[in-house]
Formats: sequence, structure tokens, C-alpha cells
Amino acid sequence: MFKQRLISGIVLVIIAVITLYYGGMLTFFVTAGISLIGMYELLKVIQMEKSALGVIAYSGAILYYILLLLSLDQYIVPLALLVLVMLFAVYVFTFPKYEISSVAIAFFSLFYVAFMLSCIYRIRVLENGGCMIVLVFLSAWGNDTLAYCAGRLFGKHKMSPILSPKKTVEGAVGGVVGAGLLGLLYGMIAKNFITASYNLPLAFAVICAVGGLISIVGDLGASAIKRNYDIKDYSNLIPGHGGILDRFDSIIFTAPIIYYLLVLVVGLK
Repeated sequence: MFKQRLISGIVLVIIAVITLYYGGMLTFFVTAGISLIGMYELLKVIQMEKSALGVIAYSGAILYYILLLLSLDQYIVPLALLVLVMLFAVYVFTFPKYEISSVAIAFFSLFYVAFMLSCIYRIRVLENGGCMIVLVFLSAWGNDTLAYCAGRLFGKHKMSPILSPKKTVEGAVGGVVGAGLLGLLYGMIAKNFITASYNLPLAFAVICAVGGLISIVGDLGASAIKRNYDIKDYSNLIPGHGGILDRFDSIIFTAPIIYYLLVLVVGLK
């Protein structure tokens, strides 16, 4: 299992590096593809992956990515409203085939997976986006790795004993602090080839620490959904890791937070 997980992890890293290094359409299509697969995994949990509600959600995701590619952000909210209306139309005209919870989950899958993951592409197209996108993975995967190490060494107090018995408060603190330190070190390297009017190492440290903190919510949130539906993994797409949502659970939350920190706080365009 460990060997399988290691090999899959290496392949994932290679794919991520190539995808994010070249950027542009490659990053766009890979991000869109991951989003659609993630939506399928989530909807499959509640056996809605082939339903009319699911088709509407997938269609909404595709249209959203088209708007994103064409920089037509002003139409994103109208699109969301249109999707919601269509979901309700199916709900009422096929009543009682679906429950209102099914409508909510279909709409949730669009926002939770497609909208939030799209921030990977949004960050990549920012100024110095190739460097900025690294912050997402330092925050999410860096926090996860360092939290595990800190938890094994110092963990005593359970953070969420029912949902994730192995996670500790000490591990979480270690992960957040560790992510911040990774951001600081990365900023010290990046300042040699990025011209910025702000303290780059400090900004990266704060961004990664905040991202690391938020990634904990993403990780536990994905676990909570699996517990609700009594499944171990969302799929077996990635050997040793599970599905897209199993591997990208923390990134789903980290990417939009870092995007808006870069845009609203740092002022990147």
C-alpha cells in the first residue's frame, strides 16, 4: 500500500508541476477536468451522478468554466441563478422523485467543487501566477505533512475525536506554523526573481499560515461527508489515495482563500 501510494503521489506531483508550469490552456483544461470528476464523485456518493439534477450541475460547471476562460465574470452570478432555477424546475415537475436535499447537494457540488477549485486557474493567470500557485500546495500539502509529523511527536489533545481520532490540536498548530515557515522560506527564495512593493517573505508566510489553517476545515469537511455516507474513499481513481476529492479536499478550500488574499489584500491582478 505504501509503495502504491508513493508512486501515485510522485505521478501526481509530476502532473501538477507540468500543468502549472506551462499554465494557460493546459492549466485551464486540467482544472476543469478535475472539477468535473470531483463533482461526479460527490454526486455518486448519494447516487445522483447520472440523474437529471446531476446533468444540470455538470452543465453549469462547463458553462462556468467557459465564462471563466472568456473573462465574463459578470455572468457568473446569473449563471448560478439559472442553474438553481433549473434544479428547482426538475424538482417540482418530477415531484416526488427528488427531495429538496438532492437539489441542495447538486447545487452544492457545483459551488464546492467547480467554483472553488477553479481558483487554481485564477491564481495561475495572476501576475507571477506560476510562483503564486505554489502557495496553495505549500499551505495544503505542507500543512498536512507537517501536522502529521507534529502530531506524532507532540500530539496529546484530540482535535475532533469522533470525526478524525488521530488528529490532534498540537498537530494542527504544528501544521499551521510549519506552513507559515514554508511560506517564509519560499518568499526568501522568490524575492530574488519577483519584484514586489511589499515584504514578500512575510506576505507569503502569512498567506501560507492562513491557508494552512483553512485547509484543516477542508480536510475535515471532506471526511465528515464520507462519515455521513459511510464510505472510506470517494473513488479508487488514484491508487493508494482514493479519488479526486480525497486528494484535493484541503486544496478545494485553500485555493479560493489564497486567491482572494492575493487579489484583495496583496493587490495582484
